[in-house]
Amino acid sequence: MELPDEILNDLQKRLRRAEGQLRGVQAMLEDGRDCREVVTQLSAVIGALEQTGFKLVASGLTWCIANPDEAKANGLGVDEVQRMFMKLT
Repeated sequence: MELPDEILNDLQKRLRRAEGQLRGVQAMLEDGRDCREVVTQLSAVIGALEQTGFKLVASGLTWCIANPDEAKANGLGVDEVQRMFMKLT
């Protein structure tokens, strides 16, 4: 699957942001912060990762629809993209 550079850049940006949030969660645990605060931040990390995954799958689906023969030849038919989506839910 070939994704445009702007999509790849956006996905990388999202992952770096989530990585920073996760490091923040680790620091909160080390600092003995209140568990409610940690859970709130952990929830934000999970949400960021889910959104990144959804954007990736949506972009993949768009690519598969635009390039059905190439997608099928690469094993990325609509059925496979649907399975990827279901893994995220």
